[in-house]
Amino acid sequence: MARQPGQGHDHEHEHGHGHAHAHGHGHAHNGRSTWLDRLKHLLTPHSHDSSERVDTALEASKRGMRTLVLSFVALLVTALAQLVVVSLTGSVALLGDTIHNFADALTALPLGIAFLLGRRAASRRYTYGLGRAEDLAGVVVVLLIAASAALAGYEAVQRLIEPRPVQHLWIVAAAGVIGFAGNELVARYRITVGRQIGSAALVADGLHARTDGFTSLAVVLGALGVGLGFPQADPIIGLLITVAILFVLRDAAREVFRRLMDAVDPETVERVEHAAAEVPGVLHANQVRMRWIGHSLRAELAVSVDAELTVLQAHSLAHEVEHRLLHAVPRLTAAVVHVEPARGAEAAHEVLAHHR
Repeated sequence: MARQPGQGHDHEHEHGHGHAHAHGHGHAHNGRSTWLDRLKHLLTPHSHDSSERVDTALEASKRGMRTLVLSFVALLVTALAQLVVVSLTGSVALLGDTIHNFADALTALPLGIAFLLGRRAASRRYTYGLGRAEDLAGVVVVLLIAASAALAGYEAVQRLIEPRPVQHLWIVAAAGVIGFAGNELVARYRITVGRQIGSAALVADGLHARTDGFTSLAVVLGALGVGLGFPQADPIIGLLITVAILFVLRDAAREVFRRLMDAVDPETVERVEHAAAEVPGVLHANQVRMRWIGHSLRAELAVSVDAELTVLQAHSLAHEVEHRLLHAVPRLTAAVVHVEPARGAEAAHEVLAHHR
């Protein structure tokens, strides 16, 4: 419970656990707990690190790591196979696609490191843990996408200036089809898991892989153009691949930038307000603040309650609000509930309105 107006210091009561359904720490939320139960709960030190929420976070990291390993192997095999075809055929379009596939495979490394760091417990120095490492890994992903776009564009321009024949067109086309299939499977896997565990970096990486798939199809078109007697089709397709990479760079950068700037879905904020306001005894819920830390959400909010409530009653009510939020909002692992008396809140709002 946070301070009420007029007190000399802030004391935010943070509820950072998941509240297992058994409620094994001995208090009830149905209003039938005795005053002794509430007093014990108030005086007992609370770490609020429920095993349910911790296990959920660890499971999310494990799923992320498993996704990275499997997709890394798939993309590495695809890229190596394409590299062999490039050495045989000299296709610059396929070279651009191969470069992109290698870059996409390598993005698994910073993401893997970030997932491992995110598992480390919070400390006195890093009080929120190291979940932000995942957002920094997203920046690395964006930089790798930009580098692959620059390299692919450079090779395409060089081939336009100094044309070279493309051989074994049917092999080039087959490699393009294989590249599309491999990348699309990896993209679907990364995006699905990324959204399920709330990882913007993994979603960005999935978008990267999806673009690789479409650029692989473009390689097939380049081979078809060369076969029809238009040799410049290959480097032109290489340039188009570069443009496609730039588009995915924009989308991935926007996703990562929003996460770095603590952006959340407005519907999620509304869900928090609605869930808190539905708790019996809460008159109003406002001042909602939310942020992502890695692939977990944290929330802070204020609730107005009857000014006649005792400290124990207000504490219990704040606890119930937190409990309701953790069950109502996906990926939410902690909530700081500030309780303020309704009369004081209304007076404060009137003062603000007067000054405006």
